[in-house]
Amino acid sequence: MTAENNSPKFDQRPWGTFHVLDENEGFKVKRIEVLANKRLSYQKHSRRAEHWFVVSGVAKVTLNGEEIIVKTGESVDIPLGAAHRVENPHDSETLVFIEVQQGDYLGEDDIERLEDDFGRTQN
Repeated sequence: MTAENNSPKFDQRPWGTFHVLDENEGFKVKRIEVLANKRLSYQKHSRRAEHWFVVSGVAKVTLNGEEIIVKTGESVDIPLGAAHRVENPHDSETLVFIEVQQGDYLGEDDIERLEDDFGRTQN
């Protein structure tokens, strides 16, 4: 698998979508939309840290077991190796946030899923 195939510019997932806005060696910037009442897997990364800035809606973030509410205009840092999840707790509003990834490898396969609503955890 090439890095290009492992790093799509746009992808639709069961929880919503992401668009890669910019990337270069050591960083990637994504626009992520999370549908109402959906959440991403509880996961961690071994080769990247992330910074999330909420531009629309409210994010319910779980970071190493602690729940944090991140409102429009606020941000949260996800350290390298930290267990994390983002959830959209609203019934109708789409959550939109900007994710800035930093690390030596930014492929979509650097995900260890700890819990997943869509059956995507490793055995």
